[in-house]
Amino acid sequence: MNLRLQGARQDTAAARAGFCVHTAYRIEHQIHQPHSSMPRTYRTRPDPLATIWHAELLPLLQQNPTLRPITLWEYLQQKYPDQYPQSLLRTLQRRIQQWLALEGPPKPVIFRQTHPPGRMGLSDFTELKQVTITVAGQPFPHLLYHFRLAHSGWSYVQVMQGGESFLALAQGLQNALWLIGGAPQEHRTDSLSAAYRNLHPDARTDLTASYRALCQHYGMVPSRNNRGQSHENGSVESPHGHFKRRLAQALLLRGSYDFVSIAAYQQLVDEVIASLNRLHQGPVELERAHLQPLPVGRYSEYQVIWTTVSSTSTIDIRCILYTVPSRLIGQRLRIHLYQEHLDGFLGIHLAVTLRRVWSTDPHKRRARCVDYRHVIDSLYRKPRAFAHCQYREELLPNPHWRQLWPQMLEQFDLDVACKLMVSALYLAAKRDQEHALAQYLAEQLALGQLSLSKLMGQFEAPPSAQLDNNFDQHPLTGYDQLLWEGGKYLA
Repeated sequence: MNLRLQGARQDTAAARAGFCVHTAYRIEHQIHQPHSSMPRTYRTRPDPLATIWHAELLPLLQQNPTLRPITLWEYLQQKYPDQYPQSLLRTLQRRIQQWLALEGPPKPVIFRQTHPPGRMGLSDFTELKQVTITVAGQPFPHLLYHFRLAHSGWSYVQVMQGGESFLALAQGLQNALWLIGGAPQEHRTDSLSAAYRNLHPDARTDLTASYRALCQHYGMVPSRNNRGQSHENGSVESPHGHFKRRLAQALLLRGSYDFVSIAAYQQLVDEVIASLNRLHQGPVELERAHLQPLPVGRYSEYQVIWTTVSSTSTIDIRCILYTVPSRLIGQRLRIHLYQEHLDGFLGIHLAVTLRRVWSTDPHKRRARCVDYRHVIDSLYRKPRAFAHCQYREELLPNPHWRQLWPQMLEQFDLDVACKLMVSALYLAAKRDQEHALAQYLAEQLALGQLSLSKLMGQFEAPPSAQLDNNFDQHPLTGYDQLLWEGGKYLA
């Protein structure tokens, strides 16, 4: 246009601008859309759904708007064979989409919330599905407990075994509250069976007694989102993904998904969540000032179970069979069941502490936790019982020991093999040389020279210390001076 205003010809100005003369003419006369016209309001071809849309499909959609187009198309295929080809499916999809937008039922609306500092904290459990974590080479099934403050985004994550139990919730929640140094006014979860009985729609009357007491201890009001509405718990649901992606990246940088212990895995989780918390340092300090003060002490993190030790020196706790020292057979114990261990009390005295285990088989609830040290004295007196013991494999301390048993059976008859294995376990328990004994057994079996006498001789108890009789006798004249007084000996 500038060139035209300066007197240039139409073709020259168009060439300089880079388009044709006809386009320049339209621009000059402000005809920018030469082919524009009124929107078309008529069909260019017959409606293929005209005979069935209002008669059949629309009533079905009005009755159940969640019907999918593919379902209705298959319905037409079945009712009218060869009349409605697959090419009609896209037309049906557009028609249903248009009907839902113009006449369909109202859709749920998400209302973004404003969270004042100190008002709400949220808890949830999530699963790390991107990778498979192993501990000491063995698959490690677990969940991640995630607590988050809604205002600042401060988070705490803890590795949990055994599912979404109340003990897991209580331990993770309290660890988070004591780490941040305060408690929010409201604690929100989804419909966790650890916190809610899920029998009544009113959350206030549906709480479990333990969860209600836990919230009261910290002065928090419990709440939950509606079932199936995970977005109502979005302040923790969405951050699940952010954290797990960071954890997956940290594992890739580490170069291994295997950890020597659960504590080592938890340390990596702590490092990842600390890096996330540093991004919200300012809001965290603001929210910390608005949190409620913590009570004097923590809420009880265990459940009490009474049980009697059976004649097999075992107790059954939550479908898990635990061995205990045989001296407790017949005693009634009060078990304090924690998330990670069990304490057994006889009266007021702590009698035994056991590591808590869970079934690693998703199809079985039952499992065993066997410690050979608890029953080795009795087994040593009757070693033949080892051969067909129901938990023979669990009596052997680790996979290395379990590999030794078939090798013993190849070189010895059953009685001798039982005597050798039980004697080795006895020495391992009494001398605290489990690893050294396993190495010795493997070497001697490889050489074909293992015998009971060599085994006992190699690991027998060290000789008791003998008194050294070579000592200097001090002179006895000192006693005379002690007893002499006033020119005579004392009587």
